[in-house]
Amino acid sequence: MSDVLAVDARDVHHVYAGHQALAGLDLQVTPGEIFALLGPNGSGKTTLFRLISTLARLQRGELHVCGHSVTTATAQVRQKLGVVFQTPSLDPKLTVSENIDCQAALYGLSATERQTRKRQVVAQLGLEDRLATPAEQLSGGLKRRVELAKVLLHRPRLLLMDEPSTGLDPAARLNLWHALSELRQSDGVTVLMTTHLLEEADKADRIAILHRGTSVAVGRPSQLRHSLGAQVLSIHTEVPEAVSQWLAERGVTAQHVAGQLRVAASQAAGLVAPLASEFADRIQSLTLGQPSLEDVFVARTGQHFHSSRSGDPTPAGVPSADSH
Repeated sequence: MSDVLAVDARDVHHVYAGHQALAGLDLQVTPGEIFALLGPNGSGKTTLFRLISTLARLQRGELHVCGHSVTTATAQVRQKLGVVFQTPSLDPKLTVSENIDCQAALYGLSATERQTRKRQVVAQLGLEDRLATPAEQLSGGLKRRVELAKVLLHRPRLLLMDEPSTGLDPAARLNLWHALSELRQSDGVTVLMTTHLLEEADKADRIAILHRGTSVAVGRPSQLRHSLGAQVLSIHTEVPEAVSQWLAERGVTAQHVAGQLRVAASQAAGLVAPLASEFADRIQSLTLGQPSLEDVFVARTGQHFHSSRSGDPTPAGVPSADSH
């Protein structure tokens, strides 16, 4: 496996209409991994996606794809990329075979190479019996697989996927993940996806949690969860200040987030009974559980994941997953 990073972003800044969409972001993606950019609406995911795919100009910082600068080697970067946008790019009236042929023509593949690669990608993605089917008759999951087949024709080293599970049911999402894992295994393709779905990010090899244009946590999902300790205790109370003070006197720090106190600590379970005894009916509920990626986000930002939209604007006419 090459030592050259699939994506290497250093101190990347980007501004839209006076809004800081990216604020000194650093990100390194190693070859052959499935990496998820996790963030709520407005976190900067789509801005970074557009910079990597060379659809937007880098304003400040350094950004390399497979060793090539997005600023000085745009053509080489594009040769390494396969891009699946959130908005489908299939022609609904054309068959699966015709959609793939059109993409092959755009890549400039010869007739022989086109047929060879078409057979290979169709077999990889289990589309052999769908070649004569018009795209408009396909399910959402099958459409995603045809999109993948199209972008794999030229053997990209980095596959960019913008909100790949949008519109898919749970079974189709699972099938998509199986397909991505097999592609990584068979072809060594690196997958970089954007998502706002916590359960989807949890399947990735590594994730970067984005918030207000910067990365607040990077690592394997399990490592990030375990960094909080064994347990997370959520406390709903009418006297949060008093409870916070009581906890502080015992060396426990609580975050006050959206009307509740949260304690992430290995000793969280031991606090349940004393809290219930001390504050009685002034506590509405005590909820104990294992740390989740939502808890990691709360711990790093002091906000709930789905209430932290920061309003990342997108230029007029540009579709954005961050705007949904």
